[in-house]
Amino acid sequence: MSSRLSRSVKFLREMARLMVGVPDYDNYVKHRTLNYPGEPVMSYEEFFRERQESRYNSRKCATRCC
Repeated sequence: MSSRLSRSVKFLREMARLMVGVPDYDNYVKHRTLNYPGEPVMSYEEFFRERQESRYNSRKCATRCC
């Protein structure tokens, strides 16, 4: 029961973080190491900056707002 509860808490925490726009660095690292072995992984600071720029400073306007 405790493992099910901890998985549920982890899922809810991840969902809440994604809802407010906080990127998940741990999932990024897992993805990079599994799918792109041998390639460099960004530091947390680089990852956070890249995610923020992608979200707020996008030069490409995908929503036809301009």
